[in-house]
Amino acid sequence: MNAVIPRIGVGVDVHAFSTDPERQLWVAGLLWPGQTGLVGHSDSDVAAHACADALFSAADLGDLGQHFGVDRPELAGASGTHLLAEAARIVRESGFEIGNVAVQIIGNRPKIGTRRLEAGRALSAAAGAAVSVSGTTADGLGLTGRNEGLAAIANAVVYPSRGASERSGQVPT
Repeated sequence: MNAVIPRIGVGVDVHAFSTDPERQLWVAGLLWPGQTGLVGHSDSDVAAHACADALFSAADLGDLGQHFGVDRPELAGASGTHLLAEAARIVRESGFEIGNVAVQIIGNRPKIGTRRLEAGRALSAAAGAAVSVSGTTADGLGLTGRNEGLAAIANAVVYPSRGASERSGQVPT
C-alpha cells in the first residue's frame, strides 16, 4: 500500500511601483482603482505570481520565469490570475492535485484587509483550489516599507494524484 505524501512549495514575487500614473494596480486578482500599478511584463500581480511559483515549487516543476518568462511576448500584460490558472493546470497535468495555497502580501498599500475575502475568492477561482490571503507591512523597512513596491510570499500544498509516479512523492508503507 502506498502512503500519499503531501509536498510543500514556496513562492516569492516582488515588483516595484510604476512611475506611470496610468498603470493599473492588480493585486490578488483584483483591480485596486485609484492606485498606481506595479512594473512588470504582465500585470505584475505579486500575489498571483507567488501562488503560481509556490505550486511549481511544490510539484518540482521549476519556477514562474521558466514557464512564463519575459521571453514570451504573448504574455505581455497577462493577468496574474491567468498565469495562476495555467500554473495549476500544468501542476495537475504533471500528476498532482492541489491541497491549498496561502499567500501573504507585504506592503503599505493597498490595504489588503479591506478586500481579503474577495481576493481569496479570486485567487481560489483561478487555482481551482482554496487560496487564503493575508497582508502585512514591513514597519518602514526595505522597498515595501518605503512604498517603493510590493512583495508576496506563498506556500502551496500538493499531493500526488491517483496513479502518480514515485517522483511525485508516493512511497511504500
